[in-house]
Amino acid sequence: MADRSAYDAFVAAHWQRLLRTAYLLTRDWAAAEDLVQTALMKVWQAWSRVGEEPEAYVRKIIVNVHLSWWRRRWRQREISTGSPPDRGGTEDSTGRIDEREVVWQALGRLPARQRAVVVLRFFEDMTELQTAETLGCSVGTVKSQTSKALARLRIDDSFASTPTGRGRTHAHQPE
Repeated sequence: MADRSAYDAFVAAHWQRLLRTAYLLTRDWAAAEDLVQTALMKVWQAWSRVGEEPEAYVRKIIVNVHLSWWRRRWRQREISTGSPPDRGGTEDSTGRIDEREVVWQALGRLPARQRAVVVLRFFEDMTELQTAETLGCSVGTVKSQTSKALARLRIDDSFASTPTGRGRTHAHQPE
């Protein structure tokens, strides 16, 4: 896989999916783009050694770089100096809270490693084994991190105020 055209074709075919994974990890489009760019730069340097599954290889780099950035607290954020925009009505006409925003905020409160496991397992639909390989850990670690993350999400107070009432008293059972 050492030829440049194969790399270019890979990037063109997988950019959006890799960006989505990075966004779910970082919760910021600019940081997600930086993360994917960093991962793709590392992959370009090692392209001849990548093997037959470059997407898995790149995804592993994305997760590892994200965790490294998180540990170093290397998160450059722009600081707004102007007035915040007028948000208008934040609720629809029936007064329902957007549950996706509640889930999004709760996901953001998870530690980086637990968030990575949740993103890979439930948003990227990876198996425990694939997640373990991507994170470079054991399947047992994936299971325990998943368990801890789901336990934290179950007791998150923000779910108590949603229309479905999920929170401390109601645990969501997988279908």
